[in-house]
Amino acid sequence: MANTALRDSINDALKNAMRAKEKERVAVLRLVMSEFKRIEVDERIEVEDARALAVLDKMIKQRRDSEQQYRAAGREELAAQEAYEVSQIQEFMPAALSNEELSAIVTQAVRDAGVTDMRDMGKAMALIKPQVQGRADMGAVSKLLKEQLSR
Repeated sequence: MANTALRDSINDALKNAMRAKEKERVAVLRLVMSEFKRIEVDERIEVEDARALAVLDKMIKQRRDSEQQYRAAGREELAAQEAYEVSQIQEFMPAALSNEELSAIVTQAVRDAGVTDMRDMGKAMALIKPQVQGRADMGAVSKLLKEQLSR
């Protein structure tokens, strides 16, 4: 059986929001569930927790980008909606890694992959990504890895 605890908890939250008549929360959770369903139909797979985390991470990133663009255009009501959606999706993400934890993971990956220069950065990223998915911004991870490799 597939590991779908995250998906099940989102589905339960959707049902509770429907019972409580929280229209905005229902709309956000339906978006999440529809994205899972789209992946299942398109790829003929069952969305497991690791993939669900990646989907949620992508959705948060998209909404943060949209929020930034709305604020730059002076559309505060739309920016507030995007911020609300981020907060609702964020609930289902694991706790973020501290800078020290992230640094330790990057250092260990560099050591394990035997990476010595920027050309081999992909090897280290391949080891890092599964450990930090949904718990750290990949841009920040990449920056940290570049800093360590440039020493």
